[in-house]
Amino acid sequence: MIVITGATGQLGRLVIQHLLARGVAANHIAAAVRSPAKAADLAALGIEVREADYNRPDTLTRAFAGASRVLLISSSEVGLRLPQHRAVIEAAQAANVGQLVYTSLLRADTSPLGLAAEHRATEALIQASGLPHAILRNSWYTENYLASVPPALQYGAFIGSAGTGRIASATRSDYALAAAAVLTQPVGDNRVYELAGDSAYTLTELVAELNRQTGKTVVYKDLPQADFEAALLGAGLPAGLAALLADSDAGAAQGALFDGGKQLSTLIGRPTTPLAVALTAALAG
Repeated sequence: MIVITGATGQLGRLVIQHLLARGVAANHIAAAVRSPAKAADLAALGIEVREADYNRPDTLTRAFAGASRVLLISSSEVGLRLPQHRAVIEAAQAANVGQLVYTSLLRADTSPLGLAAEHRATEALIQASGLPHAILRNSWYTENYLASVPPALQYGAFIGSAGTGRIASATRSDYALAAAAVLTQPVGDNRVYELAGDSAYTLTELVAELNRQTGKTVVYKDLPQADFEAALLGAGLPAGLAALLADSDAGAAQGALFDGGKQLSTLIGRPTTPLAVALTAALAG
C-alpha cells in the first residue's frame, strides 16, 4: 500500500495519476486527506480514502496502517510545517512504514531561501528517525511564475526581483512523476535527489518568450526585494505569501533556483517540460 498525503492537492493528485499510469493498482494506493469529502473522485477510481490531518496525529496513525510506503508532501502552512511534519514522521515510525518519501526544496541544506529552514529541520527529523527514506529536493514549479502571466498581459509588465538569476524550474507534473518513479522503485539506500529542470531561464527570457507567443510587448521590471514585496501586497496578496515570493525571487538572483545536474530528467526517463511548452499550455488554458 502506497499512502499519499495531501492527496487532494495539485501535486498529490498528479502523483496518483502517474502511479496509476505506471501500473500501480488503484487498491494499492491510499489517499490521505484532511477532508475525505473532497476526494470523492479518487474514491470513484477505487482508491481508498483515509482521513489524515497533519494537526491531529491520531488520524495519521490510522491513515498509515498497513502502508509499505508513505509520500509526505510538505504542508502548505508555512511556519507550521515542522510540528506537522514531525507528527507524520512519528506516525510513520509507529506504523513501521517501509519507506518515507519527502518533498523538500532544492539544496535545502545550503539554500538562502527562507523556505529552506523548515525543510532542513524536517530532513533532519527524517534522517534521525531510522526510517528508510528518500528526499526529493524540488526546485521551483514553472507554474509559480506562469501565475503572473495574466496580470502581466493586462498591465504590460512582469515584475520580479530575480535579476539575472537563472531559474531551472520544471512543471508540477514533472515533479509528481519523479515522486511516482521513486515510489515504484525497489527501496534502496537512503538518497537525496536534487531535482530541477533541464534548462534554465531568467525572468527577462521568460517575458521574451511570452511576447513571442502572444505578440505583446510586455516588459520585465526588476525591483528591489522590498519594492517587489510591497507591490505584491498592493495587488492583494497576503503578507506572508508576498514576503515568501519576494524572498524567493531574491534567492533566485543568487542562484538558489538553478541546478544543472539533470537528476530530474534522469529519474523520470524523459526531458523535463520546457518553459515554452508550459507557457503555451498556460496561455491555452
